[in-house]
Parts: sequence; structure tokens; C-alpha cells
Amino acid sequence: MIFGGFSASCAPYRRPVGARLVAAGRPTWKLGDGPVQVVTTRGGRRRVLILGWCGASSFEMQCLADSKLPDDIAWRWPGTYTVVEETEDCVVMYTDPAAARPVYITSHRAGWAWCSSARILASLRGSGVDTQRLTCSIMLPSVPALAGARTFFESVEQLPPGNRVELPADGTSPRYTTLWRPDPDPNHLPGQRLREALASAVLLRAAADPALSCDLSGGLDSTSIAVLVANALPTGSHLNAVTIHPEGNQSGADLHYARLTANAHPGRTAHHLLPMTAEHLPYTGITDVPATDEPMPSTLAQARVTGQLHWMRKELGTRTHLTGDGGDSVLFQPPIHLADLIRHRRWSRAASEAFGWSRLRHGAVLPLLRDAATAARTSRDEALVQLTREVGASGRNDHGHVRWFPLLPFPVWAEPSARRLLTNAATEATAIPDPLPGLDASVRTLVDEIREVARSAAADAELAALCGIDLHNPFLDAPVMDAVLRTPLDQRPPVHTYKPLLSLAMADLLPPAVAARTTKGSFDADHYAGMRANLPILLDLADGHLAELGLINPARLRRALREAAAGIPMPLATIEQALTAEAWLTAHYRDPAPAWTNEPVRSERD
Repeated sequence: MIFGGFSASCAPYRRPVGARLVAAGRPTWKLGDGPVQVVTTRGGRRRVLILGWCGASSFEMQCLADSKLPDDIAWRWPGTYTVVEETEDCVVMYTDPAAARPVYITSHRAGWAWCSSARILASLRGSGVDTQRLTCSIMLPSVPALAGARTFFESVEQLPPGNRVELPADGTSPRYTTLWRPDPDPNHLPGQRLREALASAVLLRAAADPALSCDLSGGLDSTSIAVLVANALPTGSHLNAVTIHPEGNQSGADLHYARLTANAHPGRTAHHLLPMTAEHLPYTGITDVPATDEPMPSTLAQARVTGQLHWMRKELGTRTHLTGDGGDSVLFQPPIHLADLIRHRRWSRAASEAFGWSRLRHGAVLPLLRDAATAARTSRDEALVQLTREVGASGRNDHGHVRWFPLLPFPVWAEPSARRLLTNAATEATAIPDPLPGLDASVRTLVDEIREVARSAAADAELAALCGIDLHNPFLDAPVMDAVLRTPLDQRPPVHTYKPLLSLAMADLLPPAVAARTTKGSFDADHYAGMRANLPILLDLADGHLAELGLINPARLRRALREAAAGIPMPLATIEQALTAEAWLTAHYRDPAPAWTNEPVRSERD
């Protein structure tokens, strides 16, 4: 479901073709199916809407009618949703702290237009692609701070997550108030809170659609979601759990652990094995992706993803599907956690974890501790200033180092204009006050990373919707994020451990062998096989839109693609991001822009 509206209530109400007004007399609309809860005050001069999946009961909604909305309303209940308060003077948005339900704005006539789709707003405004934002996504996806409020379209901005935002009807500047802040909770029981938040997120979806399906990859994240669903379904129902595997090979470790889980919950889980063939290899048909708000995370794997989605819709009748995506971002401790330990004078623990991290990475411990000590003395603002001098430096690779903003190697196939755009982005970032000052570095870093993953996952959900499936990632619900990030320093897991918090939270439901897993299966072989099989098409993409924008040198990119396909060791992150961006641009210019209309239409509540 896509929703949107305007700050000024003036008929006739514009809306995308096919959209319906949520209620008569107001400019808020929805496009597609999805839950909407509405409550109007007794005088009728104020209305509160909850748009998206939300666990608020009817009674709780009615309590909002004539009272001030609570500050935690955007993360009080499970789900991914946006709260909208409409009055005659303005529209007030309460945004999801995790950004799993992003909201965008652009100026329109004398007021503001807002929407959960940046591309739809871009079509209203006639906006082109934002080249600077695109460059940041290719050259430095590891530094979300460079993007700020920019979207992939000019003049369309993302509202800050976890905020109360007033959009005045007269078009004056929006007023922002940060409401969500993950300060440590001294009474925090992190394992218990994670279990409760994750179970509530799963129960919300299972109650709405008992016939839902779920990934069961054998890893901790999807397995945790699957067993929670299996135990939340009513008696007589069962979970359709899907495990993909290479055709002709059912001996992999991931499939072994998936079977252990399915066998541990007999009668509640129907385990389905889905073989993947050569037609599902990575890079296959990457330009077949639909036009979305931004490049899809699953672009390179779209053949596998769409193959699974179509199969589940046809064979299982799936309408709602849950994944474990987002678990890595929420549950892994970033290396800069070592700097927090030093800054808080946890000397022995810092040394112990540094040794553990260096053993895991097969590196030296002293450089790691020196990095951590330097980062402990550096504020986020100071790190951003340093970034303006370092971004785009040739040969720089911060992989495995302790940094506020780790840099990837600047690719040899990038043009100087790309370096200039990165520098501009870094300079702009230094001028934006941090809305969450004073947080530990690891928590502040995770906030940025989770929001980047959650927002971009919405593009994958657009792909699933075209297959007739509503895609959900419960780990990216705001209460789950809140439960983890409020963990006090002394209770946070060591940087070198594998999701101990989740293993603890799910210990009674996971088979012991699954709970003890410290690795996950690798798809590297498929990755290189897919690159080799699709190399001619990838070489053609080098002469595409990115080259026209002056961001890449086609000849050098083709050389890098040939070397990568041959298995020559090199950083692949920027190559993958460039191909993903090129596929997105191809789809954007191929598919017609969303059309708008102001013809009269009956509302859903007439």
C-alpha cells in the first residue's frame, strides 16, 4: 500500500490514478490494499490516521480521539506504520523510528505534498534523478550519513525517522521535533525485551493472515521468525516454511539446520524445499526489475527472489510472507563498539574483545586498539569534517578498521565528477546538526545502518507486491530496534560474537544446534557463476545511464567486470552498487511515470 496527501485541505483533491481518498472531506489517499485505522474527534475538526500495519486495538485508537498523541505513538505498538494527525491548520506526521515505513515530502503549489513513495512525488513535481544521491549510493553505501534527507529524486526529501513533523497548510517551513532516542535503559532486560518485541511483531502478521509463509534459511534470523510464527498460529493451522537450495544438492549445512527446525515443530510447520537452477543465478535479468523509489537491495538476486515469490503465490497461495532480513543490522555489534569501551574506561573488556575480533579477522590487535583509542577521542561531528578531506581518496580501504565512517576503495573506473559529488555530500553533512547527539558511537552507527537497511527494504516490498505478496521484515519493526539499541553498555554483546542476544532470547524454541550456530552458508560460488554467465549483458550496461551522467568510465568498468568474473580478487561492493544503480535507472526511464488526477472519486468511508 502507498499512501499520501497534502498539508492544505482544498478540493478538488489530487491523487495518483487508481488511488482512493481515505475519507471524505480530507486530501489523504491510499493506493492499493493495506490496513488503515481512522479515528475522528467528536467535533470533527481533528482526525488521527494510522497508516500501515499496526498492533493498536480499537479501544486504544478511540483513546486517541480527544487527547494529545503520546510521544511514543510511532513505536508504541508492533508493526510498520505512520501516524497522521490532520487539522485545519496543518498535517502532523509521526514517523517510524526505523524508517521501515518512510515518508517523503515536496513543496506543491502553496503547501506540502507528502507520500510513502518518493517516485510518485517526483512525478507530481516533475523531478529528475538526484545525481549526488545516486553517486553516494554507488561509491559509499557504507556511509548513510552522506545522504542526509536527500532521496534519489531532486526536490523530494525524506522526513526524519522518529520525529514529529508539522507540515503547515500555508507552505511555510516544516517544524521537526525528535521524539525517539535510544538512551540506555538501566532496567533493561535485553533478551526478554527482544523476545517480546519480536513475538509481538510476528503475532500481528499471523493474526491478520494465518496462511502466511516464511523463509527458513537455516540461519538464526529467519529460523527465529519461523518458530515464532509456528507457535503463534491457531490450532489446526500450519506455517508454510520455504528453504531454497541448489538444484541437485540437498546436503548443505543450511538445509540441515532448516530440517532440524522443521522437525522440532511437527504439525505446525509444512517444510517446502525450492530448488534453484541456472536461471536463478545472481545477475540474471537484473534490468527486469520494476521502477521503484530507489535501487532494490535484491536487484542482483532478482531472478531468485521473483522465482521464489511467484512459486509461493502459485503453489502455496501465499499472500503474506515474512523474512529474517534486517536481523544482521539490528543484532551485530559494529567495530566502533571498541571505542565505546575505551571511552567508558572498560579497559579489560576492550582488550579482551579486541583480541577476539583480531583472531576472527586474522589481524593484529595493536592497530585495532590504536584505531579504537583514536575513535574514542573523536566526535561524530569531527569525523564528518575529516570525511570531507578523505572521501574519494585512491587506495583507501577501511574494511575491518574501527572508524566512525569506514571508507571503501574509490574505484578506478569512477570519474572525477563522482569524487566531487562525494565531497559536496560530505560538506553538506557537516552542516546538519546531529538529531541524536551524545549517544555511544556503536548505537549511533547502528541507528544509521538500520534506517538505511529498513528504508531500502521498502523497494524489495514493491517488487513483492507486483507478485501479489505482502512482504514483511519483523526485525525492522521499531519496537524490535528500540529493544536492542536501549541495551546498556555492560550488557551489549562482544563485537566478535555471533548474535548471542538472539540465541538467548529464543533458547526455548530453537533446536540447540541451531542456537549454537556461529556462521551462515555462503553463496559466493553462485555469485561468480552468475557474473560469468551474464558477463556480456553486464558489459553492455557499462555504456548506460551512469556513463551518460559522467560518473563512470565505461572502458575501465568493463575491464573490472572481466577481471571480477575471472575471479581476480578485488573489492566488489562498488561494482555491485554500480550495476544495481544502472538497473534502477533503466527501469526508471523505461516504465511510465505515475500519473495524477483530480477527477472526483468516492472515498472508502463515504
